[in-house]
Parts: sequence; structure tokens; C-alpha cells
Amino acid sequence: MKHHRAFFGLVLSLSLIAFPAAAQDEAAAEPTAESLIEKNLDAKGGKDKLEAVDSARLTGTMNMGGMEAPFVLEWKDPDKTRLEITIQGMTLVQAYDGETAWMINPFMGQAAPEKMSEEDTEAFKDQADFHGPLLNPEDKGYEVEYAGTEEVEGTPTYKLKVTKPSGEETYLFLDQEYYLEIKSTSKRTSRGQDVEVEMAIGDYKEVEGVMMAHSLDAMQTGGQAGPGGGFNMTIAETVLNPEIADDRFEMPEAPAEEGEPEGDGR
Repeated sequence: MKHHRAFFGLVLSLSLIAFPAAAQDEAAAEPTAESLIEKNLDAKGGKDKLEAVDSARLTGTMNMGGMEAPFVLEWKDPDKTRLEITIQGMTLVQAYDGETAWMINPFMGQAAPEKMSEEDTEAFKDQADFHGPLLNPEDKGYEVEYAGTEEVEGTPTYKLKVTKPSGEETYLFLDQEYYLEIKSTSKRTSRGQDVEVEMAIGDYKEVEGVMMAHSLDAMQTGGQAGPGGGFNMTIAETVLNPEIADDRFEMPEAPAEEGEPEGDGR
């Protein structure tokens, strides 16, 4: 887990696979960003149904370089998220409670929870939107622009450019037949280095009337990713609107070290 900073940025991009679309009518001849967003939301089940989802729990398996690891991703509105990944009996925890991003990384010898850096916290804040950028983008301060058409492995797509308040830019590629996201690319600057993330999205299944993707292949280049900086995520189960307590996302107090006196020691 050497490159944990790059890793969490990829993982939290799961927001882009939330609520993929179902089949729709023939696309308009000259689409606009507004018309494509409307078709996308209608195809996902409708804006009202999407807004009714205020929490989720995803469980599955992550494959990184041939190594498989079970994960649990939990989300709660507004913008609370927690990820647990277990490898060889040790569990990496990354979480954001809406204000503070923190982590426990035993693979770096970190047994106690620690706050993330300001830059990493901003990355969490930008990416902790499980609904994705096309639901109420104006309320989030996102600017969405139509960016033309492009083929993605032989599939005609519409491109939407999403610019977040942080300045991060993401391109979403919507299948022209189904209006669902089948690919995304994003660029940002991390510690003075350019980072690019590309994701392929698939394996759509219905969950409580909402179609959702259950497979994500992500690849990151630049920054601290190193060679082969990517992973595959396979989601086995998705539960919508589970009851999750707020303190599940809050940073716990660090446990006292063995032999450490309580109080002021006097």
C-alpha cells in the first residue's frame, strides 16, 4: 500500500459508477449539456428516485496487481464516506465525515487514526459525492459543458466536461443509446505533479429499481501511482438506504499506548 494517497483518490471515484442508466429513446440530433443531463437522470430512474437515496453500503472484491482483497464502502448524505479494505488480516480504513478526512493504514505501520493532509482532504471532499456529478450539478458548484462525440472501443458516446469548484476537470462519456457513463477521465494536480485517472464502467444491475454499475476498472498515471497504478473493483452486493450512524465516519480517538499513564501522570 505504498501509494495510498493515489489509491484513495481512485477508490473514491466510485461516485462515477453510481446509478448508471437504462435504455432510452433515440438521442437528439444536436444535444446540449442540459438535455443530456436530463436524459441521463431519467434513464437512471428519475431525479426524485435518485434524490431519495441518502445512504448506501457496497461490498465486493478489489484486485490490485493480481492480489484480491475484500472491501466495504459506506456512504451517507451529505458527503460522508468510509472505505475498509482487508489484506492478509490487516484492514486499511479511509473515511470522511463531511469535515475531516482520516485514515488508519497498518501497511505503513500506522495503528492509530491520523488526519489526512489538507490536499488529501480536498480530494476526499471533491470525490465523496456518491450520487455523481450530474445530479444537481449547479447546487454543487459544478459547471457542465457538452464536449462533442467520441468513440470508446467502438461505442459512440457523447462527452460531457465537468469542472468542479476545485478546478479539477472530469470528462464523462455517455453511451449514445443508453445515456449511461461507460468511461470517465479526470486530471488534477497533486503535490505539483499532474495526475490522470481513466475508468471503464460496466456490469449494470438493478438495485431497488435503480440501475447501478457493478464493475470498475481504473488506471492512474502520473503523481505517485508508479507503473501499473490501477485496480479492478467488483461489487457483489449493494444496499440502498441502510441505517448508518454518523459516528461511523468520525475519526476515533487514538488508543493509549501500552504502559502509558492516564491523565497528567501526577
